Amino acid sequence: MSVTSTMQSAVDEAFARRDRAGRVLAGDSGRIARMCQDMAARFHRGGKLIVFGNGGGGADAAHIAVEFMHPVIVGKRALPALALSNDAATFAGVSNREGIAETFAHQMHRWADPADMALGISRDGRCANVLRGLEMAKMLGLLTGALVGGDGGPIARSPATDHVLTVASDDPAVVKEVHVTAYHVLWELVHVFFEQSGSLHAGTGGEASG
Repeated sequence: MSVTSTMQSAVDEAFARRDRAGRVLAGDSGRIARMCQDMAARFHRGGKLIVFGNGGGGADAAHIAVEFMHPVIVGKRALPALALSNDAATFAGVSNREGIAETFAHQMHRWADPADMALGISRDGRCANVLRGLEMAKMLGLLTGALVGGDGGPIARSPATDHVLTVASDDPAVVKEVHVTAYHVLWELVHVFFEQSGSLHAGTGGEASG
């Protein structure tokens, strides 16, 4: 096999891995729609979105917060959101005194109101501090959601997580890339439901019917 054909094969496989994972998530359209409708209902009632994750997940949390707070599409309404991962000093201080597992739960307890939403991001669903953040959020009455990968880990199986979107891949690069697509879709569809406020009271068995 020539160098050219070997490289072409590698490129094809790289795109195929991403395509497979993306198609699996797209096939979960009903779950995505319910999550977006429930989030829109919370925003409509004055809630804010609190996002958090470690490393690349923390960067994604910051990205999500700014997408909602400062939409790149002219005419879209800014919706309140904050990323707990942005405050390095607080993260380090809590970690030093209470342990890294409490970094997000500690902040959640101080920042959150019952009308809010919590969205945790974890590449493999096994980040203890993300799970603790979601557990604290659930205890406080927030709507909770998670973006995870692989088999979803403990986060996907936790009763503290109302909505879970799982990227069916163990490749961290693929999970990261599909997460970006997923939260762009979340942003877009939350606005669709928010702008059609009648749909928030149509009754879906979730937040929107409350």
